[in-house]
Amino acid sequence: MDEVKPWYLSRTIWASVVAILIALFGIAGVSTDALNDVALTDAFLQVAAAIAGMLTIFGRVFAKNRIG
Repeated sequence: MDEVKPWYLSRTIWASVVAILIALFGIAGVSTDALNDVALTDAFLQVAAAIAGMLTIFGRVFAKNRIG
């Protein structure tokens, strides 16, 4: 396993974020019985990938220097 990927593409990270959010919802008194952890993790991962793609495009469009 020599390949490196950005943290925001890690399913483990997003699953952990979902677990933290569900715990916080529980503390706040919000019912989380209807939530599907796997679907929520996949949704977060898709949102993160979309944001990463947009940042890449905007970064290149507004860059001051050429790629060399």
